[in-house]
Amino acid sequence: MAKTVEGIAGLEALVGEHLGYSDWLEITQDRVNTFADATGDHQWIHVDPERAKAESPFGGPIAHGYLTLSLGPVLMPTIMTVTGVKMGVNYGCGKVRFPSPVPVGSKLRLGAQLDSVERLPGDGAQVQMTFTFEVEGAPKPSCVA
Repeated sequence: MAKTVEGIAGLEALVGEHLGYSDWLEITQDRVNTFADATGDHQWIHVDPERAKAESPFGGPIAHGYLTLSLGPVLMPTIMTVTGVKMGVNYGCGKVRFPSPVPVGSKLRLGAQLDSVERLPGDGAQVQMTFTFEVEGAPKPSCVA
């Protein structure tokens, strides 16, 4: 169950803490194909299961790295929600790495750590987190950002 944090002060109290893990999400071929259509990235290792099984070093189709990264807003609410704030805006990513693939049909989850909270003029704050995406049973994370 997601933890509820009250406002910026609640976030500040969690700096340095690992916030937990999301629910598992199955990565389907349909999700990969939809992402390919949205981005125009139709590389065969993602969208051609037969060719990927025959020719890919991964043994089958894999999700796009940026698809994995884009699942942060889908998975984060199962870890934590913040109340008492007007909105959240994605400021960007620092260092992003994709150490291992996400095979189609695998299950993915997100681990999150709250690294810093910097108050901004007015009622704002810039919150920095580290996201670690894991594939069930894989020895290395699939994405760290």
